[in-house]
Amino acid sequence: MLYFQRILICTVILSALLHNNVHAKSTLHKEIIESKSFSEPREAFVQLPESYYKQPHKTYPVIYRLDGKGNIPMVSAMLNKLHLSGDRPEVIIVAIESSDRTFDMTPTINHDPRGPVGKGGGADKFLDYIEKELIPLINSKYRTHDFKVISGSSIGGLFAIHALHSRPHLFQAYIAYSPAVWWGDRTTTKLTKEFIRTSTNLDSYLYINIGEEEGEMRDVYENFTSYLQLNTPSELRLFVESFDGVAHGLTSAVGAFNAYHKLFLPLHMPFSVFDGNTASIDKYYQEITNQRGEKILPPELALYNIGARLIAKKQFDKALEVFKFSKQLRPQSAWAHNDMAYGYEQNGQYKQALEQVKLALSLASKGDEQYNLALDINKRLGKKLNQIGLEK
Repeated sequence: MLYFQRILICTVILSALLHNNVHAKSTLHKEIIESKSFSEPREAFVQLPESYYKQPHKTYPVIYRLDGKGNIPMVSAMLNKLHLSGDRPEVIIVAIESSDRTFDMTPTINHDPRGPVGKGGGADKFLDYIEKELIPLINSKYRTHDFKVISGSSIGGLFAIHALHSRPHLFQAYIAYSPAVWWGDRTTTKLTKEFIRTSTNLDSYLYINIGEEEGEMRDVYENFTSYLQLNTPSELRLFVESFDGVAHGLTSAVGAFNAYHKLFLPLHMPFSVFDGNTASIDKYYQEITNQRGEKILPPELALYNIGARLIAKKQFDKALEVFKFSKQLRPQSAWAHNDMAYGYEQNGQYKQALEQVKLALSLASKGDEQYNLALDINKRLGKKLNQIGLEK
């Protein structure tokens, strides 16, 4: 007996050590890239989500955050909080370091005396580095899928907007906190306006904000964002915010929640997104699938809620279309058949409702929630059929 007790104790200790080793793995990694674009080493810090080592087959969207490691704690904590709310995905954060921030993040040389005269102009070179060296490295070493976000503040925000119009294929979302759109001769605003004007279908996301900036800096910003709002291309999800009394350097902190909360779509589709056609539901969940890198079906409760709202509005035909859509997605679901029965019942189609209830009873397990619900509907339908002189 003592021998087996010792074996058991050793097994427990070994299991605990292995468990601790798994959780001891660092989620923050430093990458040094021998850049061919710059002929010098460049650094990036990679923050992995908490589930990374626990779910070895899971892939993640990637946020490329300019201005380096110092931005990781706030962004990581806020995104983790959003994830724990149950509605947003976990992400990998790549904090990009810059050896010459002004050169790397500005697309033109500045001649405006309010800024560093004669400086800048390296944004396209920096984009080359990100596209051809950094992103391939991240994709090869970490479990990513193709949903990438570029985020930056001030001239970092300017860089994000420059990336939008110059390489719209590279990222799926752009976040620009207090972007320095006044930079140089306003080349970025001019080129972005032209890009927006000629883009009839731009499937992307742009969040942009400003703080307490005043004078010409604010004038250029408001002229630019007004143009974007008046000429928003189809499919572009555009959000513009202003935070009066918030300092230029704090707009990334105050705007980060809204930027990511709006970017990552909730699993339960808001009723306002439904346009009367189930194709809008398909489209919404395809976008969630793209964001999360795995097939996401509409939750049955989300579809029920849409149908119930339509019934409350007396739009029975549309409600039935939604319930039929739910049943097509999950033909063996008792829940879907009960929803269909409810839709028929509310529309006065009692015999059709009864057929769906019988299917629900055949698919549900005795005693579970959907089985009991089907029994209740069946009883209610029986009374209604008797009242109008029809047989079950």
